[in-house]
Amino acid sequence: MRLRPTLTLVIAAGLALAAFGQAPSENTPAPIVSGELLRLSPALGGSAGNASDAKPKVLRDPFEIGQALPSPDPLIDLRTPFIQMPDDAPHGYTGPSGIAPREQQSVAQFEPIEDRWRLGIPDYDRYGKGHPGQDDYLGVEGSLWDPYNQNVLKGDYPIFGQHAFLRLNAKNFNLFEARDLPTPITPFEATRNPFDAGFFGDPDSYTFAQNTSLSFDLFHGNTSFKPPDWRIKVESVFNMNHLVADELAVVSPDVRSGQSRFRQDFTLQEWFAEAKLIDTSPYYDFLSTRVGSQTFTSDFRGFIFSDTNRAVRLFGTRQANRDQYNVIWFDQMEKDSNSLLNRLEKDRHQNTLIANYYRQDFLYPGYNVNVSMHANRDKASREFDLNNFLVRPDPVGVFQPHEVRSYYLGAASNGHIERINVSSALYYVFGQDLLNPIAGRRQDISAWMGALELSYDRDWMRFRTSYFYSSGDADPNNEHATGFDAIFANPNFAGTEFSYWGRQGIRLFGVELTNRLSLTPSMRNGKFQGQTNFVNPGLHLVNFGVDSDLTPKLRLIQNTNLLWFNQTEVLETYLFTGEVRNFIGTDVSLGAEYRPLLNNNILLVSGLSTLLAGDGFRDLFQDLDGQTRNHIAGFLETTFEY
Repeated sequence: MRLRPTLTLVIAAGLALAAFGQAPSENTPAPIVSGELLRLSPALGGSAGNASDAKPKVLRDPFEIGQALPSPDPLIDLRTPFIQMPDDAPHGYTGPSGIAPREQQSVAQFEPIEDRWRLGIPDYDRYGKGHPGQDDYLGVEGSLWDPYNQNVLKGDYPIFGQHAFLRLNAKNFNLFEARDLPTPITPFEATRNPFDAGFFGDPDSYTFAQNTSLSFDLFHGNTSFKPPDWRIKVESVFNMNHLVADELAVVSPDVRSGQSRFRQDFTLQEWFAEAKLIDTSPYYDFLSTRVGSQTFTSDFRGFIFSDTNRAVRLFGTRQANRDQYNVIWFDQMEKDSNSLLNRLEKDRHQNTLIANYYRQDFLYPGYNVNVSMHANRDKASREFDLNNFLVRPDPVGVFQPHEVRSYYLGAASNGHIERINVSSALYYVFGQDLLNPIAGRRQDISAWMGALELSYDRDWMRFRTSYFYSSGDADPNNEHATGFDAIFANPNFAGTEFSYWGRQGIRLFGVELTNRLSLTPSMRNGKFQGQTNFVNPGLHLVNFGVDSDLTPKLRLIQNTNLLWFNQTEVLETYLFTGEVRNFIGTDVSLGAEYRPLLNNNILLVSGLSTLLAGDGFRDLFQDLDGQTRNHIAGFLETTFEY
């Protein structure tokens, strides 16, 4: 029994010697090497098999490193058919391949496929339902008009080559909004009833706006694995807007224009070219530049600057993308008065330089910080908007063209510390206003802004509380402007999108007490075309809110804001009135977001808000009968996106 393995090896060696030197023929089996014998011999623990199961020659007889590959045996290739990969398509919509094969198949066992992105996947129906559209199903075949699954038109497959991708985006946005706004009037000339007298008339107004946009984003890179080598983006927007008011002199200073206004506008809102300048580390850290009209927000919540405008940007990352930085210079274009889109032919005479630095996982994992510097130079200019209202300088006090130079230093944070979500900001602004219209003299700017939000997640609900502060000017007649104002704010804080105070632009005789989608009572003639004004009353805001994800499709957002003026001396001087008290009122709002497809391709957002007037609001706004009402507003936004 002990001699049996030795005898087996001797027999194997004899068979190998007998096969050596024989010419191959159709009836001659391929030689069996010792490795195959170990697999075939039951005596050695292997399993029986046929000689046709033998491995290819290149695997039976490995070659040394550096040695040339053996040339294929022409006889074997002639009698072995070429392997043909199944003609299956990948999931989604790939479009035609833009890659021409560089080689043809030369061996039977391998088929060259040049386009690695379009390797086929066999048809697969796990549950046998035929891929119903309403189910979250594996292996869904896409189509040209399917933006949910993989599609070459949204950058999932190269449009040409291996690294060039195209993102095509079509979007339709509609806004329906009705609101009660304090509406200033002039006696006899501006009131609907010529015998009415008072400062504020019928507050009702209604607006409709529609933006239809189409954008092309062509970039060269490796999708999300590394930054683009280059990128070109163009977005065109067509706008229609309609305003109806119950008072005259709202749609135009000429009362003969009536009570309604309809406008159309078309522009290239975003257009830029981007190029990567250098890779700065092995972890895809980079330095890139972008030139053209582009969207930029300078901090986490948009407290100081958030806009789409003409700019030159230098940006990149450090430490394996843990740090990000930006240096951007804006040469701003004028905004259209009604659509709020950029006017390509009109210069704004304003330049803004911004530098910021982001650090992720600062002190705690998931807690991120941002430090920034803003320098804004708003040059002296005189501008009437497209509705013939004077917007620069502000039509109050000494309204002479003047230049404002302001410089912002600040830090912000956003993230979580353990289970508490934290968002904060602190900014200081200084500079000069060469001729403030309210103060009537040169002003040295020195003002502060602070914000803090704490929230806690409990299952499907988030409980929030926040505080916002902007300093006010206690003496508008001196040479020190201490009221805080932002350059182009669009804050996502304390429910600004849904609240009455934050969403509506409340006018106060020539200026807006607070601008649309802003928090600070800056008393400037709109944030879109007016100049920053640092002679203002400032604000204290205390917020309590709850976000509730009722279903994966439906979210409710509830906010209650308590509002106070920080200083009221500016209001008293501006209105030539007696005491104006500090408490503005209580702002209560409820918003809803509905995503019927569980994505943002169809999005419905609605909100309802009211401002329960406090003593300070009553001191400023009274109807013709001497009363101050509790104002209300509601809106519906619909977004359809491909």
